[in-house]
Amino acid sequence: MNNECARVLLVDDDEGLLRLLSMRLAAAGYEVKAVGSGEQALATLPQFQPHLVITDLRMDGIDGMALFDAVHKDHPALPIIILTAHGTIPDAVEATRRGVFGYLTKPFDSQELLDYVDRALRLGGLGRDSGKRAEDGDWRAGIISRSAIMEEALRQARLVADSETNVLIQSESGTGKELLARALHRASRRAAGPFVPVNCSAIPETLLESELFGHSKGSFTGATQSRKGLFESADGGTLFMDEVGDMPLAFQAKLLRVLQEGEIRPVGANRSVPVNVRVVSATHRDLEEAVEAGSFRADLYYRLNVVRLDLPPLRERRDDIPLLVRHFLTEINERNGRRIEGFAPDAMETLMAASWPGNVRQLQNVVEQAAALSTTEIVPASLVQRALRSDPSGVLPLAEARDRFERDYLEELLQITGGNVSSAARLAGRNRTEFYKLLKRHHLEPEMFRAS
Repeated sequence: MNNECARVLLVDDDEGLLRLLSMRLAAAGYEVKAVGSGEQALATLPQFQPHLVITDLRMDGIDGMALFDAVHKDHPALPIIILTAHGTIPDAVEATRRGVFGYLTKPFDSQELLDYVDRALRLGGLGRDSGKRAEDGDWRAGIISRSAIMEEALRQARLVADSETNVLIQSESGTGKELLARALHRASRRAAGPFVPVNCSAIPETLLESELFGHSKGSFTGATQSRKGLFESADGGTLFMDEVGDMPLAFQAKLLRVLQEGEIRPVGANRSVPVNVRVVSATHRDLEEAVEAGSFRADLYYRLNVVRLDLPPLRERRDDIPLLVRHFLTEINERNGRRIEGFAPDAMETLMAASWPGNVRQLQNVVEQAAALSTTEIVPASLVQRALRSDPSGVLPLAEARDRFERDYLEELLQITGGNVSSAARLAGRNRTEFYKLLKRHHLEPEMFRAS
């Protein structure tokens, strides 16, 4: 998508003005879709996936502000420009307070329009200086998508990339959290600096402080020389802390101090070292629940979660599966010298219908396994089914498996007791207060299990 022209959706019930605006924007090289009502605009949005919406304020039916409200409910990062006559300027000013990018007062000249459009598109990395293409088009390299829900996540990421704000990426395992973190780094002012990833769950608790902050020679057994930590290595760039939700509680206070003061103290050192690092963190856990349960510090959560980005699981962006399959096949053919042309129609149907608990990572494993075993240029459905049955990435992470078991267990107790919380709590060996907390955590309502 980053090689396409910027797409502009025009909405106006004045056919003459709509035609004139379309001609001006098309002549400037933008891809334009013109519709005559707010209703048509909402119907067009999922297929056209515009980078910018320009709408008249006063229209019959769904007017400009109602359209803005409807669009921003699902696409909060999509810039919208309001067109207004002189008599509606107060309305337009109020619109900007509510989040509209801006407004143009009729009549306006072509250059004013193009300048305004360019400023709006620059929010998403698009602008005239780049030939209507992303001026840093490589920022999202490796992220394969055309689905509206994924494009909205990327649009929000591009908006926050230029700031120094800490970002928390929350999504299931295998959705591409590190890819998005790298994209944020490439689109930021720190792009020339280092990008340093670390998986917090893969480092033993006893080594975590030394790994992140470094250590002095002789500070512990085996420390034969001083060593810089990952914070120092990321100085001037971005530190990506994956699975931050698995960080030991005792270490969280030390990380909070570093984020507050902008300096680290290596293990065994007598002085602190200033660091200039932007932190992008990620987790598959619900940190709000972890805060409520007392396993994650609330102050650290708010420090990391200044802006939260949610990556959709693969089952919510199934229209990306054929694109991803084609991408993985291209890589496999280049790496192994194969000539696998694609998947049979029923094989692709099987891929599209799978539940994908391991998300994109699992899809890649299944494609590689099926392609490796295929003796023909078209992969049959039988190999896909075999790969899905044997693929180890289909096994849920322990935390997710535990959560699913706990929810299923609670549902079964409520079904047995007909929604009677006291009886269900006794069967579970918990008091009512604890049991209610468990139900709240899993969003279970006892009333759902009571007979009418």
